[in-house]
Amino acid sequence: MILKSLSLLNYKNFDSKTFVFNNKINCIVGNNGIGKTNVLDAIYHLSFGKSYFNPVATQNIKHDEDFFVINGNYIKDDNEEKIVVSLKRGQKKIIKRNAKIYEKFSDHIGFLPLVIISPADRDLITEGSDIRRKFVDNVISQSNKNYLTALINYNKVLMQRNALLKYFALNHTFNKDTLEVYNNQLSDYGTKIFTERKAFLDKFIPIFKTRYLAISNGNEEVNLIYKSDLFEDSLNILLQNSLYKDKALQYTSVGIHKDDLVFNIEDYPIKKFGSQGQQKSFLIALKLAQFDFLKAQSGVNPILLLDDIFDKLDENRVAQIIKLVDDENFGQLFISDTHAERTEQVVKQVHQSYEIFKL
Repeated sequence: MILKSLSLLNYKNFDSKTFVFNNKINCIVGNNGIGKTNVLDAIYHLSFGKSYFNPVATQNIKHDEDFFVINGNYIKDDNEEKIVVSLKRGQKKIIKRNAKIYEKFSDHIGFLPLVIISPADRDLITEGSDIRRKFVDNVISQSNKNYLTALINYNKVLMQRNALLKYFALNHTFNKDTLEVYNNQLSDYGTKIFTERKAFLDKFIPIFKTRYLAISNGNEEVNLIYKSDLFEDSLNILLQNSLYKDKALQYTSVGIHKDDLVFNIEDYPIKKFGSQGQQKSFLIALKLAQFDFLKAQSGVNPILLLDDIFDKLDENRVAQIIKLVDDENFGQLFISDTHAERTEQVVKQVHQSYEIFKL
């Protein structure tokens, strides 16, 4: 799969800009604040229908403009694919594939497999469990439509159950039968999600460990540990047992929406005991393992975005990472950096065609 060209109109800091890309390596270089990351985010937008960095859709529209349009021309399985993502203030976002509008955004997820590695990934280590759940959900959803559907449905029912608990508290009332309907639905969707997450991590963790070993040249032992309430009991039983707590809190306190992924190095949390270099290597291994998993599931080389890859890594480590992608197992690569010379020096070490775009 190759992104042949990208056109931006009123997207973030760009008024109008078109790129024609190299089939292998593309380097977006320029000073800070000039829009390098915005180019990569536009490519991410085409795969997922949203920004990687800013969840508020209208904030991706250029200041003083009313809309944005991102246009990508791809070659996938020898077919030309034209993807357009557009948003006008006050209206719903639109995603089109070959001029046909998607009725549901979820139908598009996974069509253009993509992995991004960015300094913003540090949130996976430093922030709350919701960030790590989103990572797991993102990887599974790109290759498993049933999982994505179950996840969407679970979150809808969860919102309804929480709203009902608030209603009970405000009106000093309670209806066990109505709550039981939501419990059964949550249990059904939640059990499916839990089962898929377990199965995914059984496959993913060995891939991740292999990648970390290759990147770090280290002897450290790293691990991912899946934590879930559902290891203790069925979700239906857990919901029944937490009824009084949920009524007091006015929200659902147990379920797969509380799952977490623990990041360890030498059996200790990497957040507290890992150096910046180790944390960076951990995150890159995580994302390259994501690449390997998606490729195995889809049979397609995902597009790989390396945003500000030199952040907290020396040139030797970066060169090592670039060399990892210097074979036929990887497809198209996009790199952003502030120093054109530094980037070109590293890219020249691999035997692939490349293009440098100076903003």
